[in-house]
Amino acid sequence: MDPVHRIDIDDPDVEMDMGQRLLYQGELFTGEAAEYIDDQIVYLDVYTEGIRDGLSQGWYPDGSRKSLGNVRNGMPRGEFKEWHPNGVLKARQFFDDDIYSLRDETFWDEHGNVTRDWHRE
Repeated sequence: MDPVHRIDIDDPDVEMDMGQRLLYQGELFTGEAAEYIDDQIVYLDVYTEGIRDGLSQGWYPDGSRKSLGNVRNGMPRGEFKEWHPNGVLKARQFFDDDIYSLRDETFWDEHGNVTRDWHRE
């Protein structure tokens, strides 16, 4: 099995084409694209032939979890979560397999109090 190719999204060889596909050295990219602040990774997304397709993760600069979800063919699928910097869950969204398929979402403040709760009927 080949090792996963990881690039820094800020590398000068990285660009987006007119179709918003990720290119590395002029070619559609397949692998992991990471974003860093100093030496700390803050975002990591999986791409297949230039399109986000797989696990999408984010961290705050201190290394604590910021976001986690899956993307299929550029669209969110399943559960997406976000956390406040203090570790309290900030948002939970669930996407069906259909395009623009937000099924439900809940948002919380920094203290864990629900601020929005919506469910598609």
